[in-house]
Amino acid sequence: MKTQKTLFLAALLAGMTLLFACGQSNGGSETDTAASAPETAAASADVDPEAKSDSKGIGKFTNVKLDALDPAMAAKGEAVFTAKCSACHKMTDQKIVGPGLLGVTKRRTPEWIMNQITNPVEMAAKDPVGKALLEKHLTQMTFQDVTDEQTRQLLEYFRKNDSK
Repeated sequence: MKTQKTLFLAALLAGMTLLFACGQSNGGSETDTAASAPETAAASADVDPEAKSDSKGIGKFTNVKLDALDPAMAAKGEAVFTAKCSACHKMTDQKIVGPGLLGVTKRRTPEWIMNQITNPVEMAAKDPVGKALLEKHLTQMTFQDVTDEQTRQLLEYFRKNDSK
């Protein structure tokens, strides 16, 4: 009986030691995380997410040529928006989960908009405007499994909305 009690206490002590030793580790110590937080805040603190930016963002879209507004493409974009975007965004300046999109084509380049739609996680991690938007809205935009063609249709819908 005494041997079982000793083994139990030894196992309990070893388990607590293991939990304590591992409890602080999640890719770095709490001190490391706290030390890096001001750098992230400083990187996006000087960027106004509402201001106009000429950035093209981060992603595969580097040169988007725009012609006259294509109403048929905009109509397809509206359908894509309704199906994939409207749960988080409005085409007004009203915020739901994400920001309202009124005027987005006046503030952002076509490339930035298309990269944000198709590459939202990397944009939030590396693009200064993307970082500032994440900091302001506190919600990571998720990839909605849109094709490049649908992304271009969405851009056209945004252009139509901003031309009113």
